[in-house]
Amino acid sequence: MLELATLDRVIHEPARLMIMTTLFAVDEADFLYLQRECGLTQGNLSSHLAKLEETKYVLIEKTFKGKYPLTLCSLTKKGRKAFEEYVRKMRFVAKATPATNR
Repeated sequence: MLELATLDRVIHEPARLMIMTTLFAVDEADFLYLQRECGLTQGNLSSHLAKLEETKYVLIEKTFKGKYPLTLCSLTKKGRKAFEEYVRKMRFVAKATPATNR
C-alpha cells in the first residue's frame, strides 16, 4: 500500500478535500458559495483556504462587487495537478483493496 502512504496530507484532510473537490468542478467560486457547499463556518473555511493558499494549491483574489467585498477562489495548476494525483492514488488503493463479504 505504498500509494496510501504517499497521499497528500494537505488534501486528505476532510474539509480541504471538500474544498478541493468543489473547486475542481468549477473555474472559480466565491467564498459564500464554498461555505454553503462545504458546510463550513467562516473561520473554518478561512483557515483551510489559508493552508491551501500557502501550499500554492488555491489562488485567492479579493475584489469588490459594487460596494461589497468579494473573495474569489480557484485551483492553481499545481493544485489541479495535486488533486488529480490524489484521486489517482485513491482509485488505485480502492481497486487494490479486496472486497469482503459480510
